[in-house]
Amino acid sequence: MKAKFFLSTALFLTTFLSFSQEATVSEEELTKYATVMDSINEMTIVVQATLSDMVKDSEVMNGTRYNEISQIIDDKAKLDEAAATPEEIAFVNEVTKTKKEETLKINQAFQSLAKDYLGAATYNKVKKALSTDLELKKQYDTLLAEMEKDNQVEEVATGGK
Repeated sequence: MKAKFFLSTALFLTTFLSFSQEATVSEEELTKYATVMDSINEMTIVVQATLSDMVKDSEVMNGTRYNEISQIIDDKAKLDEAAATPEEIAFVNEVTKTKKEETLKINQAFQSLAKDYLGAATYNKVKKALSTDLELKKQYDTLLAEMEKDNQVEEVATGGK
């Protein structure tokens, strides 16, 4: 009876210890995860700037009018009420199309980075650990802030290119 108890306890402890070792996030895993997230954040910033520039540089409408029309673009009655011109509607649709295309590219890049660079299992492990381990989250936030600072330095050095 004691042997069975000892064996089951040993098996439980071995399983528990191997699980807790798996759940531990290494510095390399955290850095790779932060690199993936930083890359996606950078891509998102570029897309937002592109869309903003499209609206700012538009000869069809200003930003206020764009915001007004984009909110009602799917409602013909409201578009008529707002006296939206065919050019304005076409422009809003063009910006929307660009946003969808660029968002798709970001999603594909994210999936590729998470799967091929980081690994799906590692991505899931780090993501889960960040939601439960406050110390790890703090370490991640610091790491990401450093990466963002480096991005800004690079941007200044390259003239925003």
